[in-house]
Amino acid sequence: MQWFAQLESTQPVAYAVLVLFSISVLGLCLGGLKVRKIGLGVTGVLFAGILFGHFGVKIDHSILDFVREFGLILFVYTIGMQLGPSFFASFKKEGLRMNLMAATIVIGGGAIAVGAAWLLKVDFFAVPGLFSGSTTNTPSLGAAQQMLKAIAPEEARASLIALGYAVTYPIGVAGIIGSLVIFRGIFRVDVDHERTQFQAAQREGYEPLERMNLLVENAHLDGLTIQNLPGVKEMGLRIARILPAGQSAVQNALADTVVHRGDTILAVGTHAHLEHFQRVVGRVAETNLMKAPGGINFEKIIVTRRTVLGKNLRELGLEQLHNVTVTRIMRGDVEMTAVPELRLQFGDRLNVVGAKEDLAATAKTVGNSVKALNETQFIPLFLGIALGVLVGSIPIPIPGVPVPLRLGIAGGPLVVAILLSRLGRVGPLLWHIPLNANLALRELGITLFLACVGLKAGASFFAAAFSANGAAWMTVGLLICVVPLLVVGIVGRLLFKLNYLSLCGIIAGSMTDPPALAFANTMAKSDGPAVAYATVYPLTMLLRIVVAQVLVLLLLT
Repeated sequence: MQWFAQLESTQPVAYAVLVLFSISVLGLCLGGLKVRKIGLGVTGVLFAGILFGHFGVKIDHSILDFVREFGLILFVYTIGMQLGPSFFASFKKEGLRMNLMAATIVIGGGAIAVGAAWLLKVDFFAVPGLFSGSTTNTPSLGAAQQMLKAIAPEEARASLIALGYAVTYPIGVAGIIGSLVIFRGIFRVDVDHERTQFQAAQREGYEPLERMNLLVENAHLDGLTIQNLPGVKEMGLRIARILPAGQSAVQNALADTVVHRGDTILAVGTHAHLEHFQRVVGRVAETNLMKAPGGINFEKIIVTRRTVLGKNLRELGLEQLHNVTVTRIMRGDVEMTAVPELRLQFGDRLNVVGAKEDLAATAKTVGNSVKALNETQFIPLFLGIALGVLVGSIPIPIPGVPVPLRLGIAGGPLVVAILLSRLGRVGPLLWHIPLNANLALRELGITLFLACVGLKAGASFFAAAFSANGAAWMTVGLLICVVPLLVVGIVGRLLFKLNYLSLCGIIAGSMTDPPALAFANTMAKSDGPAVAYATVYPLTMLLRIVVAQVLVLLLLT
């Protein structure tokens, strides 16, 4: 076994891989352990790394730094790619208020971190770590470390950031979930009633699409084409099928199909619009055209061909090219009427009606390739990461600050990924990472990052945690976590009359904390909290990265 004892010096790369992957295996097993459905998750890797570091395990410093920063880049870039399509939409309507509440929680936590550190005389080098750990936000930890490295690369106390994060992380998990329980008690919440109210509000704010079979009785419509029927364009309706009067075979309804009195048509739209359209057309027909005989078929076709991306349905001209009708478009979990002005994005699912051979031709035109949908294109991936690192390195001068602000390798790739995924496509480059590949790369990145952070902090973790400083850190962490949540939560409930499910989602999302979201969903017996969580998550993630860097600049320059 002499070769193994000498492995660190003879083969440092192999030794580093062995150590980091051993930490990752142990940490993921530890994170999989749950108490009442709550566990550490991937953060277990951090504590496994601390354990290894405590017992004196070390790897080459340069290898450790590279793996840590590479893991962080992978993590934040894949987060940005997933958040991009919904990032700007999250500021619309009710989402604006929710994001303002979440932003107040983030900024309030930063202000408390500074004030509490002054009052309790906490080492300023630990404060950014306390902010990140007590809010369970790992990317902000990486951002703070990067900023400190830029302004004080040789500082001996730099490891206090990781120590502060590790010491206060459990406080953050308990504080967030505890806040949800406290609100339920303070306001005497009836979860079943709140769930019913939430579902009613969701139905009011978002009308799902429906089908309606209508018998044309209005004589004034006789001889008009589908596209000229009153209300079709104005209400965004789609006419999918038509059964001419006196015939038994259903036909595909195209824009220039002529309608006659006595025909039966199948319209697609929201319930309110369909009811209004019915009063114009005639009455609800007894015949269901979805089940009527004829050569008309229905198929879901996926948009994967690059040449059609960014074009709207009118420009694409599927009706004229292939004699088919696109009735709906599914984009993620959102269902939309296929209005002519709607521009196509990669992965859109088109509900298409037409003859079998015409549907096959349509599928060929738009792609419909499951392989392309699940294929990771590495040129855009590598180029996007390179652009992110480059943007993160650009100095941003700020008056009164001795060193320029940089987004760093935590902020740069995140911002670039959000913008690129929002664009979708630039020339031949498709900025898309399949969901499975995205999650795999993200898990790999955060696992490597936490393994390195834990290993580096492990040597002094227990001495710091079980000391007078450790008690002060935990106190500051509890204040950072709980005070903003309680203040904003009470205001949201009393002033804005916010539903408890939405409040839970805002609290979990403002802390970017999946365990808290899982707890809220279980308690509410609904996925309702996830709606608010997804609304505030993008802005919160970006803000926490920025605030962590600002804390470093304020306290350490």
